[in-house]
Amino acid sequence: MSESERVTLVGNLTADPELRYTPSGLQVANLRIAVTPRTRQEDGTWTQGETSFHGVTVWRDQAEHAAESLAKGARVIVVGRPKQRTWTDADGTEHQVTEVDAEELGPSLRWATAKLTRTNGSGRKASSGQFNEEPPF
Repeated sequence: MSESERVTLVGNLTADPELRYTPSGLQVANLRIAVTPRTRQEDGTWTQGETSFHGVTVWRDQAEHAAESLAKGARVIVVGRPKQRTWTDADGTEHQVTEVDAEELGPSLRWATAKLTRTNGSGRKASSGQFNEEPPF
């Protein structure tokens, strides 16, 4: 895996986001998502593939936003960088896991709706609740 590699995952949260704080006060949320690929068959039916589970780490204001906005079962889209972590347990067994450090996280709007509330960059809700930038088109 290269440092610039990004992955996109679409799946369902297996639990509510777990919000914590580092000793320096930095917000961090841990998510676990289940991803099940689906393949359309020639007859129009769908076949589900094997489900894979992925740990996702979200930092700073986005971590608090995730904890406030998302709940178990929510379908989410994650864009981030995969990170490998290894450790040795008390029995001497070495473990390795790949997790995703999220750069972007949001609800999937395929089968749900969402109401957006703009923040002012410090995590607080903006007074007008409106987007002030010009549209990109």
